[in-house]
Amino acid sequence: MIKRLPLVIVLTFFLTSLASAQTPTPSPSPAPKPGMTKAQSQRTIIATEKKLWEAWKNKDAKPFKANLAADSIQVGESGVGTKTEIVAAMGNGSCDVKSYALSDIKVTFFNSSTALITYKGTEDATCGGTAVPPAIWASSLYLMRGGKWLAAAHQETPAK
Repeated sequence: MIKRLPLVIVLTFFLTSLASAQTPTPSPSPAPKPGMTKAQSQRTIIATEKKLWEAWKNKDAKPFKANLAADSIQVGESGVGTKTEIVAAMGNGSCDVKSYALSDIKVTFFNSSTALITYKGTEDATCGGTAVPPAIWASSLYLMRGGKWLAAAHQETPAK
């Protein structure tokens, strides 16, 4: 019996060290949140575009700050503007918008993070005392960044 005691002690130390050397199985990481469906994305993009038009009418720069990508550009009659310039123009109140309407709205997805919204806009507005075209064809490019659709580019062409 005494001959077996050292063997039992060695075997116990061996099994103890073997058990403590194993790494515990990590708990499974939570499943990522599912992305928006195409229909949800389409509704979000259209709602955001309408929100920006309403903000233009109300001379409210906050929605532009929140919904334009940092590298956003806008192309219009006066040239190309950056996000900083767009936000400043919206906040200075130089435009008076009596009414506007958007029609013929279409959203085209190029991939899961890039979409183009196109539409016709009619407006009764002046900017800097000059009447804006009463009808335009417009497009806005939206990019999914940080889980949010942001407007990255916007252009308007007077309609005939």
